[in-house]
Amino acid sequence: VLVCLVPARMMGLRLDLGLFLEPLGFIKVLEWVFSIFAFATCGGFQGEVTLLVSCKGVENKTVTAAFAYPFRLNTVVFSVPDPKRCDGTWTDFYLVGNYASSAQFFVTLAVLAFLYCTAALVMYIGYMHVYQRNSKFPLTDLAITVITAFLWLVSTAAWAKAVTDIKISTGGSIILEAESCKAPGTTCLLDSVTRMGTLNVSVMFGLLNMVLWGGNVWFVYKDTNLHSQINKTSLS
Repeated sequence: VLVCLVPARMMGLRLDLGLFLEPLGFIKVLEWVFSIFAFATCGGFQGEVTLLVSCKGVENKTVTAAFAYPFRLNTVVFSVPDPKRCDGTWTDFYLVGNYASSAQFFVTLAVLAFLYCTAALVMYIGYMHVYQRNSKFPLTDLAITVITAFLWLVSTAAWAKAVTDIKISTGGSIILEAESCKAPGTTCLLDSVTRMGTLNVSVMFGLLNMVLWGGNVWFVYKDTNLHSQINKTSLS
């Protein structure tokens, strides 16, 4: 984003890896890494719920429903446990809830943050002389940093609520809500559910990203003319 704004006549690579050791560059590297972890732990999750079903002619038949990102649970079905459909008492039923909006918001923000960090690091390391010469670049960087920090707050809160609801929807409430499990002579038991520690970790990475981007506001602000103007005013 920032590199695309640089006029051709001002371009001139001046590689300075020392920026990695300064707060502006070091924090940007952390943001880059944690954004990868955020979308990987959320977008890469795959799980399943397994029920043990007993009905007419069937004893402890395993019925499994698999779910994954973007967590449209209302499309995940528990299909018939036997060819005779439990003597006609079984009707396929679905999990409850659609959490795609929260999950996709979280992952999309993480991907965009990753792309922006990549562009910003290229600017910092190779074109810091251009960045500091034109006041528009630090101001643009500041605005994007503030907005991204706020979006991390919103998306992480929404995703944390969605994770809680996903755990409820894939828990024991399945049996209480399934009409097929209430049929005479039919019993359903929750056998297993994939552990969702990875989703908890994704929420933690969301919080870490929020803290990093929020803390980075100060270091980006110090490179803007707003900070220099305030210093001049206080000195005068």
